[in-house]
Amino acid sequence: MQKPHVIVIGAGLGGLSAAISLASEGFSVELIEKNDKVGGKLNIVTQDGFTFDLGPSILTMPHIFAALFERVGKRMEDYVKIQTVTPHWRNFFEDGTVVDLTPDPEEQRREFDKLSPTAYEEYLRFMAYAKQISDDVERGYFAKGLDSFWELIKFYGVTDSLLKFDVFRSMDQGVRRFIKDSRLVDILNYFIKYVGASPYDSPALMNLLPHIQHEYGLWYVKGGMYGIAEALEKLALELGVTIRLNAEVVAIDHQQGKATAVRLADGSILPAGIIVSNMEVIPAMQRLLKSPASALKKMQRFEPSCSGLVLHLGVNRRYPQLAHHNFFYSAHPQHHFNAVFHEHQLSDDPTIYLVAPVNSDPSQAPEGCDIIKVLPHIPHLDPTAEDYLALRERVLDKLERMGLTDLRQHIVTEDYWTPLDIERRYYSNQGSIYGVVADRKKNLGFKAPQRSHELNNLYFVGGSVNPGGGMPMVTLSGQLVRDKILADLAKQ
Repeated sequence: MQKPHVIVIGAGLGGLSAAISLASEGFSVELIEKNDKVGGKLNIVTQDGFTFDLGPSILTMPHIFAALFERVGKRMEDYVKIQTVTPHWRNFFEDGTVVDLTPDPEEQRREFDKLSPTAYEEYLRFMAYAKQISDDVERGYFAKGLDSFWELIKFYGVTDSLLKFDVFRSMDQGVRRFIKDSRLVDILNYFIKYVGASPYDSPALMNLLPHIQHEYGLWYVKGGMYGIAEALEKLALELGVTIRLNAEVVAIDHQQGKATAVRLADGSILPAGIIVSNMEVIPAMQRLLKSPASALKKMQRFEPSCSGLVLHLGVNRRYPQLAHHNFFYSAHPQHHFNAVFHEHQLSDDPTIYLVAPVNSDPSQAPEGCDIIKVLPHIPHLDPTAEDYLALRERVLDKLERMGLTDLRQHIVTEDYWTPLDIERRYYSNQGSIYGVVADRKKNLGFKAPQRSHELNNLYFVGGSVNPGGGMPMVTLSGQLVRDKILADLAKQ
């Protein structure tokens, strides 16, 4: 039986992964991208001799990417080179404490001794708890592509679902079961950065994130993170995927509950037997399907994640106190998260994620220079949160106060992104970076399902659907959608 022709809308990592996964099963696949290059939010710009990774800065769970190559008898290392990053990240606090997260047990003990005599033993007990959650999530939610709480209950059973995933606690409450020192609480809570949510609202199962990073390591792509997108593009082309760049899908045609074609901005109509959308679910429903208000109302619980003010700074000096990955913590973290997720305001004192990739790859900047990428989390687009330039000044004030002396004076080039830019470039839902927010009261931490509720041959990948945001998860979503499509075709 001939397999239906597949069109994938959007060449982010989810779309690339879906295209590769389906092509490896013998489907003819056409991948359509509105921008001038593949990769989606994994993007790159070269400016005044500096190379800025515009999107994700951390690679973990490399085995998920490697699976795309291994399935067709190829090796990922022949397409892209990756290297470990140590320490995993460096943490700066207002009281002057600086402590590293590192994979080496003895080094980690010495670092945590800076916090308290009991911090390391508390951390070990917490990590055992995190490992249990992670192991259970990986064997079901990840491996089987579970798409709702009821599928979770069916797979794990009621008792295991309630107890193993600590469903009655938030992420922060799960951390505080084991950790006493407030600084270590802040460090573990801020693993929520991977999914762009609040540890006070997210379910405790998000405590799998520290274990995942410890288990699979932290990696950097030699030559810049965009090398991942280039490697997947090369693999897709080798598998016969047709890639159209600078081609925008403006509508999905459908009849009697089934998608039939996509329409491009230039008026072209491309028939398809199956459509996979890497555009987020709600924007796709609004832009491509013109879904009725009743359908959109059912999606309200899948609220967008936070966005970010993204500063890429090229500076004409080095800051040797920085590691590759760094966090500068708010003095009042709960106030920061409340501002972003409840008040929809720009935080007065944000926690700042700072990347200095020259520590791992001097080729990214001119000799003697540094790259300072700064990302404070901020609300998705909101009419009360538009004073982004004022926040830029507060961020630079904080960094200069906490050790990056005269940072402003050393900036020689800058690239600056707000939620407006992110929405405009990627059609993300209200400028969100990570897809759907993880909130135990709104959605139990689940994202939207991968199967469309409106059309029986339309599927979704990316950060707005399960298993969620971040490079590994959106790449996994492309592999899981292959499994769903094959299962659905087998039933026909």
